[in-house]
Amino acid sequence: MFAGTFTALITPFRDGSLDHEAFKALIDRQVAAGITGIVPVGTTGESPTLNSDEHLEVIKAAVEYANKRTLVVAGSGANSTVEAIHLTQAAEKAGADASLQVCPYYNKPSQEGLYQHYKTVAANTSLPIMLYSVPGRSVIEIGIETVARLATDCENIIANKEAGGSVDRVNQLVQVVPEDFQILSGDDPLTLPFMSCGAVGLVSVAANLIPEVMVSLVNRCLEGEYAEALELQKRYYPLLSGLMGLDTNPVPIKSAVALQGHCTDEIRLPLVNLTDEKTETLRSLLKTYALL
Repeated sequence: MFAGTFTALITPFRDGSLDHEAFKALIDRQVAAGITGIVPVGTTGESPTLNSDEHLEVIKAAVEYANKRTLVVAGSGANSTVEAIHLTQAAEKAGADASLQVCPYYNKPSQEGLYQHYKTVAANTSLPIMLYSVPGRSVIEIGIETVARLATDCENIIANKEAGGSVDRVNQLVQVVPEDFQILSGDDPLTLPFMSCGAVGLVSVAANLIPEVMVSLVNRCLEGEYAEALELQKRYYPLLSGLMGLDTNPVPIKSAVALQGHCTDEIRLPLVNLTDEKTETLRSLLKTYALL
């Protein structure tokens, strides 16, 4: 189900609210590029600063605007199991195709706590679930053995978005998960090495800006055309690393899409916009790739 390229969508705002027109246009661009699916209300969608009503508004809008043309994987995880169940059931009711479940953050559960959290969420929805291990934001990671237990014990936990920056984690995971369990890269620059070790796709930030390129990179890997994939990787690596290195995600990617005129650069506190100096650095980078 998850083999391919998924875009971790930005959430465009205008005057403090979801900009529906810009959001629909963004999704239309993704569909036209041949994206496998979209992921609304993940980290890139500024989920920590949306209240529950807004969270569900974005998911419902994504389902409506996608209109079955591409998969919708709703970001519906939380650091509270009760809240994760609520959001996931609401996403299922809204028509989402699957759920992305971030590793609970801040409260630092044990691995047994993580196992029980995900098992409980999975038992309360029929949606396919993609785990999301991102220790840089959650402080802890979903342990290799915990992923394996969940993949074995919960029939609807079928994938893992791996955003820990370690190729060896992919090597370790493929040794212990079922054959049909799917691993996806959660870092654009690591797509090629992750897929060479057994990942089957990517949840991409950069695809908000260059969806065709990211689709092509992933497809080349899926088809075993690693020489062609390497050429794409080499060409676009400065852009991919630049987007992640300028500031905290999603500030640079939203700024880039705004510079193209597709949305405002409005972002919610405690995140703030790029400085003028960083904006000029970003502008120069985009011009290098003829994106402005």
